[in-house]
Amino acid sequence: MMLDVADLAKRLIAAPSVTPATGAVFDELEAMLTPLGFAVHRFVRGDGPEGSDEAPVENLFALRAGPDGSRHIAFAGHLDVVPPGEGWASDPFMPVEHGELLHGRGAVDMKGAIAAMVAAVAEVPAEAGTISFIITGDEEGPALHGTRALIDYMQAEGIQPDLCLVGEPTSVNRLGDMVKIGRRGSVNIFIDVDGTQGHVAYPHLADNPLPKLVAILSELDSLTLDTGTKWFQPSNLEITDINVGNRAHNVIPAAGAARISIRFNDLHTGHSLSERVMAIAEKHGGRARPVISGEPFLTEPGTFSKLVSTAVEAETGIAPELSTTGGTSDARFLRSVCPVIEFGLCNATMHKRDEAVAIPDLAALARIYTRIAKAALALAETEN
Repeated sequence: MMLDVADLAKRLIAAPSVTPATGAVFDELEAMLTPLGFAVHRFVRGDGPEGSDEAPVENLFALRAGPDGSRHIAFAGHLDVVPPGEGWASDPFMPVEHGELLHGRGAVDMKGAIAAMVAAVAEVPAEAGTISFIITGDEEGPALHGTRALIDYMQAEGIQPDLCLVGEPTSVNRLGDMVKIGRRGSVNIFIDVDGTQGHVAYPHLADNPLPKLVAILSELDSLTLDTGTKWFQPSNLEITDINVGNRAHNVIPAAGAARISIRFNDLHTGHSLSERVMAIAEKHGGRARPVISGEPFLTEPGTFSKLVSTAVEAETGIAPELSTTGGTSDARFLRSVCPVIEFGLCNATMHKRDEAVAIPDLAALARIYTRIAKAALALAETEN
């Protein structure tokens, strides 16, 4: 009989793990995996103060090796959660059942999915092949010391999965209606324009930076980056912040700043877009500093996506839509390791107050994950 997925989810939810996560929540996951035959390796990366990008992050890699030469599927995800905020009907870290719903921070994003992964692999015989867990405590934060550090560890140990399934909440209206086969890339670009402060009545003695900033933003806002591709929606550039900090009505400011965010498809790279924005900023007398947080990726529809879709349809009765919509995830890093697909719970309440998962969905997700694991491990050596 399959492990009680709701009980596993409750144990994880009850261990507070606001990003960056360390400690108790990893203790719980290790205690779940060890009896299933997994060798668990945990490590902490980052040594900066709390709240900084260098704050300590815990990561966990667990491996149950199959026979020599067998295939290897990895389950990936994160145990950190966003801050719960105020106004919950119950303690966000005290899991509570209301009818068929299990409430608690992380129920959907994504402790529920990790619980389903654990229950799923308990149903897969060890001789079927190799299974691993790639679990970080830094997906909801800067993502500097999480999955990237786990990839470094795997490379150092010579560990190479054939396929990777990420348990992000991809379903929209009901479990199984959407599978993510790719994601757009993301770059944030900080724009600065310097001037010379002065009195508004004596503009010849000053240099107003704001018309330059407006010209930069106007040109950027007028850009049409592309019209989309077969699998990706059009890239979009959004102005997300303008900051002058001038509280005086009669002063020409000394500087102005802005920030833009670009979500882009596979017609671009973070570098190519950054170069384009930097050239526009320089043309109008400004400077641009890009921070690329992820490149786009696409796992072309094929054996892996068909395998996942077949498992979903077998349990839910619906054929999932293959999609690349939404924000970024740690799949943007894992794509460098092996083909990666995302599939998980309904995302309606993720990051919201009173986050909740339908308990029947947890059980169904575990069964889907079992089907995926068994099918992936049974693939011929040349199939992905």
